Order: sequence, then structure tokens, then C-alpha cells
Amino acid sequence: MKVKVGNRELELGGEHLTSLRSSNELLGDIEALRARLREDGYLLLRDFHDREQAMKARRRILEKMDRMGKLDRDTLLEEGYMADGSKTIFMGGTNEDLPELLEVLNGERIMRFFDDLLGEQSLTYHYKWLRAVGQGDFTGAHYDIVYMGRGTHNLYTVWSPLGDIDYAMGGLAICLDSHNFEELKQSYGSKDSDRDGIGFGHYTDDPLLVTERFGGQWATTEYRAGDVLIFGMFLMHCSLENTTNQYRLSVDTRYQAASEKVDERWSGKKPRGHFK
Repeated sequence: MKVKVGNRELELGGEHLTSLRSSNELLGDIEALRARLREDGYLLLRDFHDREQAMKARRRILEKMDRMGKLDRDTLLEEGYMADGSKTIFMGGTNEDLPELLEVLNGERIMRFFDDLLGEQSLTYHYKWLRAVGQGDFTGAHYDIVYMGRGTHNLYTVWSPLGDIDYAMGGLAICLDSHNFEELKQSYGSKDSDRDGIGFGHYTDDPLLVTERFGGQWATTEYRAGDVLIFGMFLMHCSLENTTNQYRLSVDTRYQAASEKVDERWSGKKPRGHFK
């Protein structure tokens, strides 16, 4: 089976693309989870969020998009079909108009998880990176550090699908072992997307440019609402292309120890976002 990863079509199970492994069997053993995170650079946890809550948040987002005229009115709202002429929608911000979403992202379960993982009280950035990715779009390969490196580097991304995402709809892919690419970390990974004027901050749209130069292998999976993919700031990742005419809803959130420095662009009641 071939899937679109960045601007490449890769064979799943072939030389360049494999499957992510779940870490659900380690839940309840925090030391084992920490060791897996150090080893793999990521944790895939199935059914981490309450699925019903995630789907409730999805519906509220789709209702908002429908009011914006972005959905095909001749189809079921829950299926998220794109209206003619619609494109990817970025809804980043504090999302205070979507309390059902914040209940998932700021809730007791995930905050307690990070308290345990970090061994101290954690916090989450107020800014949430909510996306409705449209047909033909994907995210290029990048490290998150280039967007949020002004605080602690011990910061974690949680990518949450808001709906079931098959290969055609374009979920996340990660480059295995890329958290150990020291040359890349010291070069591209030392950049600041605002300060250094590198626009979207992507390293490349070609996933093989990474593996052919630095090694590793790309890995992905199909996702269900409630799943999460957790990783640090120095893990190269991208997304598969959404080849359907349905929106792919997902959200990125960030978590760190409350005692460590926060990147001021992304926290507070009115986060400033990108600036020089």
C-alpha cells in the first residue's frame, strides 16, 4: 500500500516507511514510559483521551466551521466534507469559544499524566494549535523547537486527532531516531522561525531528504479519536497528505514542568504568537 508522505509516495512496510508502535502496555509504569520516550523519541498511546469527549469537541469545531461556510451543507456535519472552494483552516489560539476542546486538552487526565512523567507539577501552554487540514495539503518535515525554543527545551508536543484518521486523510508521521541526529539538531534545530526569518519553519517537504542524509526511517499509522502521539522538541515529523475531500481535524498542545522557563509567545491570557 502506497501513501503520500510530504511530497513523496511511499510504500507502507517498504524501505522508507514503517508503522509506529503503541506504548499502551507500559501505562502504569512511569519509568518504563520515560525509558521508551528516550529510546523511541515518541509515545503512541491509543484511547488516551476519552473518545466521547474528543468526538464532542470535534462536533463543536465542525459547527463553528459550518457557521463559517466551510462545510458542504448537502452532507452530514459529522463527516466534515469540504465546501466547494474551501481550503485548510488554521484555528490557533486559546480557543475559549470551544470549552469542550479545552476540557480534553487541559483536563485532569492529561495534566496528571505529565505531572507523573515530569516528576513535578506540569503546565500546558494556553495557545492551542488547532487545524482543519484540507484536500491536497500536508505539513512539511520539521522540529518543533524552531517555533517554541525561547523557553525550556524540555517541552513536549501532544498531537491529538479529533476524529478517526486513516492513511488517506493524512495523519502524522515521524522520522525514527531523528531525536539523535546531532548534526541536524545543531544546525536546523538551533534556528528560531521568527528571529531567523525562515517562514513556516519547515526543514523540507521531501521526507527522503532527511533519511538519505541523516538516516532513520519514517513511521506512521492510522489514528482514532482519543489517541495521542507525544514527542519532544527534537523529533523530525511531518504529515501525510490529505487526499480526501473531508477535513482532517487535529490539535497540537504543549506541556512542560511549571518550574521551567516558558516561551512567552505561547502563554498567558492573550498569547502574542509569532514575533521577532
